[in-house]
Amino acid sequence: MVSDSIRMLDESTGGTRVSMVMAAIRQRIAGRSLTSGDKLPSIRSFAGTMQVSTSTVVEAYDRLAAEGVIQSRPGSGFYVASQAAALALSEVGPKLDRAIDPFWVSRQSLEARSAELKPGCGWLPPSWLPDDGMRRALRTLSRAAGPALAEYDAPLGLPPLRQLISRRMGERGIEASPDQIMLTESGTQAIDLLCRLLLEPGDTVLVDDPCYFNFHALLRAHRARCISVPYTPAGPDVELFAQALRDHRPRLYITNSAIHNPTGATLSPVTAHRVLKLAEQFGLTIIEDDIFADFEHAVSPRLAAFDGLDRVIHIGSFSKTLSAAARCGFIAARRDWIEGLIDLKIATSLGGGRLSAELVLNLLRDGGYRKHMEALRQRLSRAMGEVTTRLKALGIEPWLEPQAGLFLWCRLPDSIDAADVAREALVENIVLAPGNVFSLAQSATGFLRFNVSQCEDSRVFDVLGRSIARRR
Repeated sequence: MVSDSIRMLDESTGGTRVSMVMAAIRQRIAGRSLTSGDKLPSIRSFAGTMQVSTSTVVEAYDRLAAEGVIQSRPGSGFYVASQAAALALSEVGPKLDRAIDPFWVSRQSLEARSAELKPGCGWLPPSWLPDDGMRRALRTLSRAAGPALAEYDAPLGLPPLRQLISRRMGERGIEASPDQIMLTESGTQAIDLLCRLLLEPGDTVLVDDPCYFNFHALLRAHRARCISVPYTPAGPDVELFAQALRDHRPRLYITNSAIHNPTGATLSPVTAHRVLKLAEQFGLTIIEDDIFADFEHAVSPRLAAFDGLDRVIHIGSFSKTLSAAARCGFIAARRDWIEGLIDLKIATSLGGGRLSAELVLNLLRDGGYRKHMEALRQRLSRAMGEVTTRLKALGIEPWLEPQAGLFLWCRLPDSIDAADVAREALVENIVLAPGNVFSLAQSATGFLRFNVSQCEDSRVFDVLGRSIARRR
């Protein structure tokens, strides 16, 4: 019986002996065979019970003590610590009453438990990321010289990584020297710093409709006035774009070019040229968010490539292809803007995330990254086809079938409200992305954005089918 219990714990903890011992103690506390103030078995006796070495139990007890689960009393042993109040049920379940606004998808996705499905989130599942490459890079970094592990980074960021980014941008037709590139801790921080540099409260900013919902949230935080222009399969509607510039004189335009979020559309060269001519005419600055660049099969037009980083500021990050835990992004811009951004970066975060930058540099230098991306693009293409077919069978039609990327922007049948479907799915632990969180004009009531990499589980389509059938 004991050996069977050990085997089950061993399997549930992934085979780590220290984790197995920790799980056994937690199990006893949860089952109340050990309660607050009780003494734990001695190290030697528990090692015998668990069929592990005494050093394994010592390590497990030390970790549990560090977590506050147990306490060490010198000369006496280890005791169960006073336990915090149990988590209320209302804190465990999804927040069904949360307003469906620009924060809705992010909050639901980031707070989701491991058992929940997240076809509405904006990132890849962990199993799709280069786990082996990450571990190799971490091992390499662990042997690095002291400064890499202990010191602040220079304000511009790690020079070898900026040089590498400069070369990678050149492959997409964007000329930017390393001193025109500043590393940030994410694409989000890049936009935040640019808003600090270029906006005053009350300034007008133009966004696509639909667009990435966190653009709305960031601009709201900076007290900007937002206006939107409809997005087409070739880019923004140019006539309405020109009208918005004439009527509102926006300070900034924030957009994706290569793979648009949420639509998956690709900017056409004709639209790009017309947008840039209008930007010059009306003194408009453009922030081009290119965080999905590496998902492309072939290079598509970039505003920064046509503009030469005059009116266009180009940003990117590595969270989507490498790891959301290794936060590292960048800004490429005119030198005078970079100077102002350096001061803002020092004021708001002092130095950059050097550990993350070193880690990303190691991963990008590894020949495995290109192989990882080639395999990932093929996997996404297969998933795009499979998910499209399954959604169409439910009457859910893609707005367009993207050339690359993660996202399908889809219309629900029969004018069904996507917010109602999303709330209903949340009850069944599925996080969807209803269209109006992406739409400033609230014109996407009948749309959902799907992340095809997060749609492998058939429960997603079962829940959607039942929800749609109830509304027909």
